[in-house]
Amino acid sequence: MKTSTTLRSKKLLKVVVATLFWFLVWLLCALAINKELILPSPLLVISKMFSMVTTAVFWQHTFVTFLRIIIGYILGVAIAIALAMLTYNYEICDAIISPVIRIIRATPVASFIILVLLWAGKNYLPSIIVALMVIPVVWENLVVSYQNTDENLIEMAEAYRLSKMKQFFHIRVPAAFTAFSSAALTAMGLAWKSGIAAEVLAQPKIAIGTQLYYSKIYLETSELFAWTIVVVLMSLCIEKLVVMLLAGRKDNEN
Repeated sequence: MKTSTTLRSKKLLKVVVATLFWFLVWLLCALAINKELILPSPLLVISKMFSMVTTAVFWQHTFVTFLRIIIGYILGVAIAIALAMLTYNYEICDAIISPVIRIIRATPVASFIILVLLWAGKNYLPSIIVALMVIPVVWENLVVSYQNTDENLIEMAEAYRLSKMKQFFHIRVPAAFTAFSSAALTAMGLAWKSGIAAEVLAQPKIAIGTQLYYSKIYLETSELFAWTIVVVLMSLCIEKLVVMLLAGRKDNEN
């Protein structure tokens, strides 16, 4: 218990020291440049962020953006799992799905945003883009993991005459959990980046991305930094939540 507490204390100390170090670097750079339009001081940005947090508009933009990204993320993960199952179990599905996934992975996010904007409303665009960015990451990790499952376990399952479906759900799926966990975390980071980028280009009425765009247009650099920090903090919090959920799931299985 003491060892665990000590490790957590050391980890927290490292985070605090690193944060203070980069805060100081930022402050010194801002003082050296001495132009708020180019690089506002961290104190000004923090002050701006706190003033934003006290408004109802801030929470409205934050909640709607959060909802769009989470919906797209969940949708992308669900589709990726289904496609991975089809890809592994049926050769014809592999021949059909694999090239499409590779095309999605190779296409720039900006191209997808422009194309989807022609077909879908700007309010739905971020969720669709997030799903498109999440699918290749989760799909590829799951397919590779299914293919690398210990064949000794499969042979044992066949000796006990377990059906292909039972083999898949009771052997290959649990074996793929580690790969899925890694893919889920990577995909979450991509989800926030692509979702905010989609909002910046589509500019829905209520969105953090729209506020970032307006901050840039009106040369409100401190507000631009403040919104960026909000996005980073939200992303880190959600990633931490995903880690906790996956860790809880793993403990239950053990």
